[in-house]
Amino acid sequence: MVSDDPTDAFSRRRFLITGSAATTVALAGCIGGGDDGNGDSGGNGDSASQNGDASENGDGGDNGGAGDNGGSSENGGDDGDEGATTGDDSETFEVGHGEYRTTISREDFPDDQLVAYAVQTGWSNWGSVMEAFEAEYGIALDDNQGSSGEKLRDARANAQNPQASIFNGGYSFAIQAMNDGLTTDYKPKGWDKVPDELKTDNGHCTATRRMTTAVTYRRDVYDERGLDAPETWEDLKHPDIAQDLAFTPPHTANGLASALSVNRAYGGGMDNVDPLIEYHEAIAEHGADFRRNIEGDVTGGEISTVVEYDYSGLNMKYNVDELDEEQIDVAIVTGPNGEDGAMNVPYGYAPLANAPNPEAAKLFMDFVLELDTQALFFDAFVRPIRASELDAPDQFPDQSAYDAAQFAIDTEQLVANQENVIAEIQDRTPLPGAQ
Repeated sequence: MVSDDPTDAFSRRRFLITGSAATTVALAGCIGGGDDGNGDSGGNGDSASQNGDASENGDGGDNGGAGDNGGSSENGGDDGDEGATTGDDSETFEVGHGEYRTTISREDFPDDQLVAYAVQTGWSNWGSVMEAFEAEYGIALDDNQGSSGEKLRDARANAQNPQASIFNGGYSFAIQAMNDGLTTDYKPKGWDKVPDELKTDNGHCTATRRMTTAVTYRRDVYDERGLDAPETWEDLKHPDIAQDLAFTPPHTANGLASALSVNRAYGGGMDNVDPLIEYHEAIAEHGADFRRNIEGDVTGGEISTVVEYDYSGLNMKYNVDELDEEQIDVAIVTGPNGEDGAMNVPYGYAPLANAPNPEAAKLFMDFVLELDTQALFFDAFVRPIRASELDAPDQFPDQSAYDAAQFAIDTEQLVANQENVIAEIQDRTPLPGAQ
């Protein structure tokens, strides 16, 4: 039985990746494509508080009682106290929110694996979510490595014969998939707890978590070089930082968010990336580049500074055995004069139309929004969409840093422009590795 009380026997810490070898593998997958391990970018909504208050994540409400195997009741909402009727293949589960409430049977479960695009080990703590889901329902998930952009291309290529059941990735990419006619409607249990601007009224797309662009750096190396902690994007132009500074490629959500963060910090917009290109020109001469599998390069000492999400740096600092906590730090930076410089990016999912295993997909989508599962994201410093109902880890940078730097881009604006922006950056940037 899965409860909506994250402190019960379904211990979220039980599923957090532990051990040096396992974590190294996870980090390697993170950039290999991640959902976005360097995945692509989700845009979106308001620039809300990053420490899980109600302004970011909607109304919290009290934590309601648990349902049976069909998942938990969603904090006393209209999904009720639903559960499962047991009996081998005849076992049934109540799923869905509101008009989407329905009963599914274990007979509907896949014989092999459930495929959800970009649900993969090494990114957003999906590995722990996958393990918990299989432990609860006996359904294994495919370790679907890749970025949001890559998976959107896959979904388009397989539109007539879908290979996956769920599109998962940057929220704006889910919206693109919907606009392409690739998705269908389903409102998972817990849908009412998601902020209105981070879900579509038609039930096609729902955000599940969010992250903010940050600078992760080797504090021990900075100390050896006599460098101060970075506070603005201008600081990264210093030759002793830029010599081994890395960004993730712009076709990933992670990389696009980083690019748009720099561009915004220097006065650019979706219709003007000149400030970003000028910034790249300034750091390229000292050795900065784009690369994937960055975490391994950081822990191995090949690079000392990487621009990714806060999640990536904090997870590396606190959940990776290769380095001591004191060797890694994470900074939320502004523009040179205090301008916004840290894009907040939502990620989410959408059920694919005419896809295999639609009933098991509903069960998984419900599972991801349960509080126990949302807490698993927090274990890796990914902010769950229901963060206001959970206790955030104390290790995040101070809220004042987020307040000073964070911004968001309207989803519709991002969806309308992101493919052109990515293409222009790839065409114009002097940094190697943009493709």
